[in-house]
Amino acid sequence: MTLVITGATGNLGRLVIAGLLDAGIPASSVAAVVRDKDKAADLAERGVELRVADYSRPETLAGAFGAGDRVLLISGSEVGQRVAQHQAVIDAAKSAGVGLLAYTSILGGPKADFLLAGEHLVTEQAILDSGLPYTFLRNGWYHENLTGNLAPVLEHGAVVASAGDGRIASASRADFAAAAVAVLTGEGHENQAYELNGDTAWTYAEYAAEVARLSGKEIAHAEVPAEQHLAILSGAGVPQQFAEILVDVDAAVGRGRLDRHGDDLSRLIGRPTTPMTHAITAALPL
Repeated sequence: MTLVITGATGNLGRLVIAGLLDAGIPASSVAAVVRDKDKAADLAERGVELRVADYSRPETLAGAFGAGDRVLLISGSEVGQRVAQHQAVIDAAKSAGVGLLAYTSILGGPKADFLLAGEHLVTEQAILDSGLPYTFLRNGWYHENLTGNLAPVLEHGAVVASAGDGRIASASRADFAAAAVAVLTGEGHENQAYELNGDTAWTYAEYAAEVARLSGKEIAHAEVPAEQHLAILSGAGVPQQFAEILVDVDAAVGRGRLDRHGDDLSRLIGRPTTPMTHAITAALPL
């Protein structure tokens, strides 16, 4: 049996592979599905098998999986194209007879009523229809979704949002990777759906206050209407489609969709989730 990670050169994929190797899984038992071998040279140097394939080119996926493999399908990043891309992976996995198909979905599953969730829910149904043993890793919001955009917050002294008093139970990308490792290496996860979120939920006002405390700068929480939020993002150069998704996510936050959904994440990884404070500190300029 081989543990196969798709999207292996992305941020999450690299963390999953590192977690597998750190857990003592032999590199010879780990395979990375990548589009570009050159970008995965460091993985090959560690003994990880590289399998070249592209979600958008179904014919390349024919040799990506083997019978009995445990596969982690990391959702694609090309919003609007992901249903077809994911279906190609599912079809290849079924043809190969993989032992488990784990998928990085979205917190809430069928209850996730916002734009970003749509392709995930279609993919979940496609996996169910395939008849393959599955695990849905319904990931919540990453700390890094916020801290990766810290520079303009520090520059302008404001966290702009349109989520009201909604709370976000985020966790670090490494926490979500650790959950994937636990599923791929553990037993009893077949045909399960895990709602994965951080132990602590926070509001944007609390996030702004923590950035201010840790940076020593004055950081305000600027709560604005959705229309104004969209205009601000578009004016800052965010592509229209992505700006609309971000504003829609904030509306979902206001409805409680990214709040705590239980303790599946900390239970799977066997420890508390990483506090947001750690992610802010790591993202602050030296």
